[in-house]
Amino acid sequence: MKQLLLCIVFITTSLELFSQVRGFVYGNDTIQKKALKGATLLLLEEKTKVITSEDGAFEFILPKILPQTLVISAKGYYSDTVILTKKDRFSALQIVLYAEKLLPEVVVAFRKADHGISRLKTLHVEEINSGELRKAACCNLSESFETNASVDVTITDAVSGAKKIQLLGLDGVYTQIQLENIPVLRGLESSFGITSIPGTWISSIQITKGTGTVVNGYESMAGLINLELKKPDQSEQFFANAYQSAFGRSELNLNNSIKISSKWSTTWFLHGSTMLGKMDSNQDNYYDTPLFKNITAMNRWSFQGYKMEAQIGFNAYLDEKLGGEINAPNPYQVTTNTKHLDVFAKTGFFLKKPTNSIGVVYALKRHDISSKFGNNAFNGVENRAYINALFDGIIGSTIHKIKAGFSANFIQLQQQSNYLEDNRIEIVPGSFLEYTYSGIRLTAVLGARVDVHNLYGAQFIPRLHAKYTLNEYMDLRFTAGKGWRVPNFMIDNISLMANSKSWVKASELRPEKSWNIGTSLVNKFNLFQRKSNLTIDYFFTYFANQLIVDRDVNSAFIVFKNEQNTSYSSSLQVEFDIEIVPRLSLRLAYKNLLIRARYNGIEQQQVMVPTHRFLTTLSYASRNKRWEFASSLSVYGAMRLPNFTLNNVLYTNEKSTAYPIINAQVTHIYKKWEFYVGIENLTNFKQINPIIDPANPFGSDFDATRIWGPVMGINAYGGVRYTIKTKK
Repeated sequence: MKQLLLCIVFITTSLELFSQVRGFVYGNDTIQKKALKGATLLLLEEKTKVITSEDGAFEFILPKILPQTLVISAKGYYSDTVILTKKDRFSALQIVLYAEKLLPEVVVAFRKADHGISRLKTLHVEEINSGELRKAACCNLSESFETNASVDVTITDAVSGAKKIQLLGLDGVYTQIQLENIPVLRGLESSFGITSIPGTWISSIQITKGTGTVVNGYESMAGLINLELKKPDQSEQFFANAYQSAFGRSELNLNNSIKISSKWSTTWFLHGSTMLGKMDSNQDNYYDTPLFKNITAMNRWSFQGYKMEAQIGFNAYLDEKLGGEINAPNPYQVTTNTKHLDVFAKTGFFLKKPTNSIGVVYALKRHDISSKFGNNAFNGVENRAYINALFDGIIGSTIHKIKAGFSANFIQLQQQSNYLEDNRIEIVPGSFLEYTYSGIRLTAVLGARVDVHNLYGAQFIPRLHAKYTLNEYMDLRFTAGKGWRVPNFMIDNISLMANSKSWVKASELRPEKSWNIGTSLVNKFNLFQRKSNLTIDYFFTYFANQLIVDRDVNSAFIVFKNEQNTSYSSSLQVEFDIEIVPRLSLRLAYKNLLIRARYNGIEQQQVMVPTHRFLTTLSYASRNKRWEFASSLSVYGAMRLPNFTLNNVLYTNEKSTAYPIINAQVTHIYKKWEFYVGIENLTNFKQINPIIDPANPFGSDFDATRIWGPVMGINAYGGVRYTIKTKK
């Protein structure tokens, strides 16, 4: 691997060097100066252009032949022109456009890449926009990563339908998930909540590997996933999506945006889904996927003023699931009933200096869940309050930036099962400070935070992120930092109730603490005169303390225990993208995962995690933009399986088999309509006997948690989307 990396660096750095120009575009309307998102910078001679990001930042390659004419334009502002010469190589620009009265204008269309690593950001941030999300079948967050190599979505058992994500091979509880920088899917939501966020609400997803910045909190131990919803002032006026699968799953999504005034706008999101098909493809008398009903609604308001901006809203959903045996005198049933309500607000205040601002985020949540796995019952109630206040400014110039603020978490948690309970109140105030240096080639972010937990005392979190521009096409990143969390061992492992084993609670519940270090190389180049991207990243996570779930120590028990300085994870990923011909893109990815800990006294690979995974995606869009084709091939390597007992015989050291999953989708666009059809699991691969001893669900050998592959075979689906765009 080292030889491969050295070879890549040698080849790419030996190319003829150009120069990189970066900077910011601001708009001035005589009242305030603000960063301009979506401003266009066009090099006239080269006929190339870039679009500014949300904070007005841009970055582009300066051609060898100079001088060049750079034209900067944005809707509602006078355009400006800059002549770039050789002295502007590796320079940083600050461009200010002045407002004009809106007049009829020529609209220049620009297509942003559906997927890629953000070169503007210091951290390793993988961006997925709505174009990439449309390539997945439907319709919730857990299905939004089908074409992504970084995030794996796993089914946790064969009866409840619960799903979890894995990042860097680690359980999803180690990944901080945020909805526009507001923490979500925490606590009692961690096991079933991933299916409660419809994908049609999402405009983009940002995946940060390794510890995030201290501004976002202390829980990002493996990484951070931030979800950006469609904004009230930017989304469609009306959007509808209807979906139907051959297995009996139906979904309907409705979005409606209304411009109330020049400052106020609002969006309604409505989602309904149901599963009515009683599928039992392997004839074991158990539902392949549970029957369910889900209703979700969100309303958000946006205010855009001269001195402040705000986002407020609420989100609520009801979810019911029924799985288990289909026909039996005394059926083994799995039921889950969830009620959720949260309200949130984000406020931003512009200070006299346009580079300084204050932002405050608020969130309140109530979550109720009751679940039953045969004779095993679980009930939980969670009340949560969150606030995060942030000052954002500069020190002298934009080269030196600073962020400082405080946060507070209040958590009231109640969890009870047949014979265990975990009730507690957590109060966690914290403060943080972060410094950013933005040089011509080097950008570094150094931060630290201190959080004081009412049960576990003060916790100090240092983090460092750096990006160095090797040349205009290649970036090298480095990250290191600490994270911690308080485990919720019951809800985090609720799917393990789908067997006959008893739980042995750890003698003491301790915070999990980890150190993460990682590096990545991102290179853009031309291969056979075609645009290509190569990304190589490696992350190592070392646990100073981890709550281990040992399923091998005893055939009759599941043991929870604290392990210090014995568990770690290693993740290596290589990803290559190329545009084979115009509008035909190919992506190849490989991931190697070593997730090690002490199980039954022996250091070995964690169960249900494949050591190897391959992903290939192919997508094409016709020239007239009326047809879109997308396909993906995922190959999952062998996984270590937990020990089990059947008829007094102990089975150990078993592994799953490697298997492929092929998905394909075709979309036809006609005016405001989009019609799509697709196939999932084209190879019709199914895990044989996912349930141990299914005929005796209340016996000592029953186990529905050894699932490692799909239970259902090939599935066909179809749907229609209807869109009325907002008039500009």
